[in-house]
Amino acid sequence: MKYDIKDIKLANDGARRIEWANQSMPVLNRIRDRFKKEKPLKGIRIGACLHVTTETASLMQTLKTGGAKVFLCASNPLSTQDDVAASLVKNNKIPVFAIKGETNKTYYKHIHTVLDAGPHYTMDDGADLVSILHSERNDLIKNVRGGTEETTTGIIRLKSMAREGILQYPIIAVNDAQTKHFFDNRYGTGQSTIDGIIRSTNRLLAGSSFVVCGYGWCGKGLAMRARGMGANVIVTEVNPVAALEAAMDGFTLMPIRKAAGIGDFFCTVTGNINVIRKNHFMLMKDGAIICNSGHFNVELDLDGLREITTTTKTLRPHVQEHVLKNGRRVNVLAEGRLINLASAEGHPSSVMDMSFANQALSIEHMVKLKKPLARDVYPVPEKIDRQIAKEKLVSVGITIDKLTGEQKKYLASWDLGT
Repeated sequence: MKYDIKDIKLANDGARRIEWANQSMPVLNRIRDRFKKEKPLKGIRIGACLHVTTETASLMQTLKTGGAKVFLCASNPLSTQDDVAASLVKNNKIPVFAIKGETNKTYYKHIHTVLDAGPHYTMDDGADLVSILHSERNDLIKNVRGGTEETTTGIIRLKSMAREGILQYPIIAVNDAQTKHFFDNRYGTGQSTIDGIIRSTNRLLAGSSFVVCGYGWCGKGLAMRARGMGANVIVTEVNPVAALEAAMDGFTLMPIRKAAGIGDFFCTVTGNINVIRKNHFMLMKDGAIICNSGHFNVELDLDGLREITTTTKTLRPHVQEHVLKNGRRVNVLAEGRLINLASAEGHPSSVMDMSFANQALSIEHMVKLKKPLARDVYPVPEKIDRQIAKEKLVSVGITIDKLTGEQKKYLASWDLGT
């Protein structure tokens, strides 16, 4: 079996951490138990480009238990947990191609290696796998029957491909499931981003000015948690509806140019490019801390920052100080990559339980379809979304009401009013 990881000797440590994560993933565990009996993915090859974490390991185990042959690479050069990669290779016999801190060259080599397996289905986080498949490995597309996408950034890219008629097979937008973005993006990103910032800096958030760039689901979660830590939260936005929501949630709104001179901490969560630019860095306080929790590091204009930097040095792991031409210092965390995965451990497993349950059930749904979907981006079927929510409620001991027959009739009628 081919693989490329840091050190196979880390496998025992990884196995213990995967076991710990599994204890908080009851929905995925129930799916795995069913997959073990039914083998709905038998004979299916899945090429996965995901963050190689303990929670991802649980998903890979579930897919393999369902009969699939799984090939895994990282969706970000800094997000791999090396002991987890080792455990998947040694204990689960799953080919993994991921090393924390790998170069961009190695990162793309690993994507190509996963594609070499000739997957029937792709499972992506950011759409790099799909992008490479369409642009450089087009000869393999004839084997691909469908795919899933985990994150907002990837959905943006895939919908663009679909609009331009480039997308060659159907993909389910797992990110857009309510049990994914309501919880993973809001509560997961909110907690894990704060965790990554604190682990990197050990700085106090209480009383600071914390700038959140973007008020989508990730931004909502981050703003909520930063305020909970006692920070004065400033939100920057380009969408007037999102900006209005942030204002009514009690946050201060202003353009990034104005916020640049006020903030102590800055974090981008937009899915867009060059949100914090060269002119903004020049306005920042001495010692400002800048990070990103969007999928790609392009949210920070790092090339522009280098143009105005006189010297750099690493002060702590994942903290690089830039001395600017104006004499002020700004600190970039984790090379501008996902701070919650580069410096911390990503989302809590209880949140990823729902996200990865969506992944597993969406792949099963596509495999079982009698008529293939057209080449487009599709939502997770509502039935799957609701099933996951119900099972999550059961797992945490919560019961809710059911509609009476009378209530169902009322909701389905047009002639029953006052």
